[in-house]
Amino acid sequence: MISPRHGDHASMDMDTDMNMNMNMEDHTAGGGMHMMAVFQNNMATALYSSAWTPSTGGAYAGTVIFLIALAVILRLLMAAKALAEARWLDRELRRRYVVVAGKQPLSERVSRESLAKKMTLTENGVEEDVVVVQKKETHVRPWRLSVDPLRAALDTCIAGVGYLLMLAVMSMNVGYFLAVLAGTFLGSLLVGRFNLFGEGGH
Repeated sequence: MISPRHGDHASMDMDTDMNMNMNMEDHTAGGGMHMMAVFQNNMATALYSSAWTPSTGGAYAGTVIFLIALAVILRLLMAAKALAEARWLDRELRRRYVVVAGKQPLSERVSRESLAKKMTLTENGVEEDVVVVQKKETHVRPWRLSVDPLRAALDTCIAGVGYLLMLAVMSMNVGYFLAVLAGTFLGSLLVGRFNLFGEGGH
C-alpha cells in the first residue's frame, strides 16, 4: 500500500480551498443579480419577469409610463375606497334615525343617561344649555352582504397594486423608483382630497 506524501496532502488542500472560494464567488455574483444592494440605472432591468426586460429606449420609456399609471391607479383605488366608506357610513347613520316602535325617544334616553352632563355653551355671545353624553364603548358596524364583500375586494386590489409597485422599487432601478414617485404625486394631486372622507372629514 502506497501512502500519499506530505506534499500531495498540501496540494490537495490548496485545490479544495480554491474550489470552495470559486464556488462562493459564483454564488455571491449570482445572488447579486437577483437582489441589488445599490441604485443602478441599467436600462435592461427586468420588471416582474425576465420576459419583461426593456432592450431599447422606447421599451424602457413605456415601462416607466406603465409604472406611473400603476401608481396613479393605486391612488384612485384608495380614493374610491374612502368615498365608499363615507357613503356606507352615511347610509348606516340614516338607518339609526328610523323610529323603532317600543323604544324611548332620544331625548328621554339622554335625560336618564348617567353619563350625561349638562353644560353651557357660549358662541358669539349667545349662551345655550347643552347635554354632553359620554360614549360607553366603541360601536362595531354590522356585517352586511352589500358592503363587506366590496370592501374586501377593494382592499385586495389596493394590496395587489401596492405589492406590484413595491417589487418595481425593489429592482433598485432609478427610473422605476422615480416613476413610482411621480405616479404617487400625480395621483395624489388628482384625487388626494377624497381620502379625507375616509378619515372622517366629510
